[in-house]
Amino acid sequence: MVNSAPPPTDSPKLSKLEGIKERSNYLREPVATELLQDTTHFSEEAIQILKFHGSYQQDNRDNRVKGQEKDYQLMLRTRSPGGFIPPQLYLTLDRLADEYGNHTMRVTTRQGFQLHGILKKNLKATIAAIVKSMGSTLGACGDLNRNVMAPPAPFKNKPEYQYAWEYANNIADLLTPQTGAYYEIWLDGEKAISGEENPEVKAARQRNGTGTLFHDKEEPIYGTQYMPRKFKACVTVPGDNSVDLYTQDLTLVVITNDKGELEGFNVFAGGGLGRTHNKEETFARMADPICYVSKDDVYQLVKAVVATQRDYGDRVNRRHARLKYLIHDWGVERFRSKVEQYFGKSVEPLKELPEFKYYDFLGWNEQGDGKLFLGISIENGRVKDEGSWQLKTALREIVQQFNLPIRLTGNHNLIFYDIEAEDKSAIQAILDRCGVVSNPGDIESLVRYAMACPALPTCGLAITESERAIPGILERIRTLLDKLGLQDEHFVVRMTGCPNGCARPYMAELGFVGSAPESYQVWLGGSPNQTRLAQAYVQKLHHNDLETFLEPIFVYFKKSRNQGESFGDFCARVGFDALREFTEGYKPGSTKGNKARHRITVRDDVYDQLKAAADTQNTSMTELVNQALKQYLNLS
Repeated sequence: MVNSAPPPTDSPKLSKLEGIKERSNYLREPVATELLQDTTHFSEEAIQILKFHGSYQQDNRDNRVKGQEKDYQLMLRTRSPGGFIPPQLYLTLDRLADEYGNHTMRVTTRQGFQLHGILKKNLKATIAAIVKSMGSTLGACGDLNRNVMAPPAPFKNKPEYQYAWEYANNIADLLTPQTGAYYEIWLDGEKAISGEENPEVKAARQRNGTGTLFHDKEEPIYGTQYMPRKFKACVTVPGDNSVDLYTQDLTLVVITNDKGELEGFNVFAGGGLGRTHNKEETFARMADPICYVSKDDVYQLVKAVVATQRDYGDRVNRRHARLKYLIHDWGVERFRSKVEQYFGKSVEPLKELPEFKYYDFLGWNEQGDGKLFLGISIENGRVKDEGSWQLKTALREIVQQFNLPIRLTGNHNLIFYDIEAEDKSAIQAILDRCGVVSNPGDIESLVRYAMACPALPTCGLAITESERAIPGILERIRTLLDKLGLQDEHFVVRMTGCPNGCARPYMAELGFVGSAPESYQVWLGGSPNQTRLAQAYVQKLHHNDLETFLEPIFVYFKKSRNQGESFGDFCARVGFDALREFTEGYKPGSTKGNKARHRITVRDDVYDQLKAAADTQNTSMTELVNQALKQYLNLS
């Protein structure tokens, strides 16, 4: 029953990318050769291998001119298990963003940093600087295990949180590519000085007998072709869904005893959100509960899950290659049985868990050992200086003066921790001077819980806007809620420029997914705690029709909700048929305020100044524009 070696994976119909991986000599070529060439961009084949090194080639689509070469640039992403960013790495990233990038950094929804705008000629210097500052980009992209997530809260009096950090780091190390290509290419073969690898992890990577390893290959776990597609993992604690645990390929939930000692992990598998419009065979899916595993066997269990996906995932059709499709096609029982073969024994049933809830850990908090931590909201994850909001300056000054470690969050925010109580006032003074809000109660609630992907102009997959569009969308939603007497309402809004779902819109209460220029597929019915999938309600909504579309739904919500019921829970409870029936029969109570909303466009630089002025004056951009136009036109 137990195999001693992985089954053969050769097939005459493998996808084109499988051949590229096979020919790369474990991620070396053609990247190493093309890096030495005096060109502005990499070839298509090199682009695919470059992803494994943590970089995507992009071009600034705002600068495209017919007949001229594209404005090529590289996006670089860090590998930061549990969102950990040591102070020296933060300062290096801050410097590189100005020296080689576009003067911004972006916190990702997988707890890493992205740098944008790096030219090919500067890529090696950028990666080398990151590695020499205790960072890495290896495996942040590509067909392998991506950044391992964990709750960012630094609770020193809750041992389960410390275990989550420890095992997120260990799982990341276990599944890190073993090829020497990364250091050969970016550091000329010089491996950076780092902490000694956990001996348990090293032993687990070498332990075989059940078919999880290739003994004769440079990559013992991945082999020559790595994974069929990306593989996403997280480690969390009971009740804490700050990591969107149901969207991961593999989730481990820490289980401790009454004394707070680690006993093992509940295991979930098969989550994933990427899909393709008009391809019903692609879909978002929540992870299934699989089993419980003791702490002594957890690495072998992780290898068993990875090996099952590695050997049986679809390498012909990349749209069908994620673990979620394997579990969907096989069913949980067959999947569990195959995992047991690689595991070498039967698995145990899951332990009981409490309900999972979403936490963002913003503001000043006690971390349980006399020190403090501070969660800072970063709108759309974009760290920059803009008008009176000097976030990039504030964060740099705090790290320089107080040498604080950082944890990035799954909602693209940032946490400083290990703060001495006597330093609180000085840190707060920096934030106040730079216009950075530290009190979560002062953050507009729709903005606080929203997420958007970068989309245009840098992402090559973007169909429409996301990061640049969501501020205006949220303001319009708030204006409509206020008009309808729903001033205190908020819900989870997420937006992406394409259906790949990088900002996880399919778990939102209200999700916008780019489907055409200036238009979005709308998803409704996710839960506030991201424990239920939303469903597609309309296929294409032009952003000009936002108020007309949402008003009857909000009115129905106000009229028929249960006491304390959230918007997402309401949509899921009444169902789409009821929503559509009410919408079709809806007649606004009065014509006042229900006329078609006229739209005008302003230049980007004017928009930026307008937003900064609105933030400073604690008012809306719409109100400022109305005031300015009335004054200009001499209207009363």
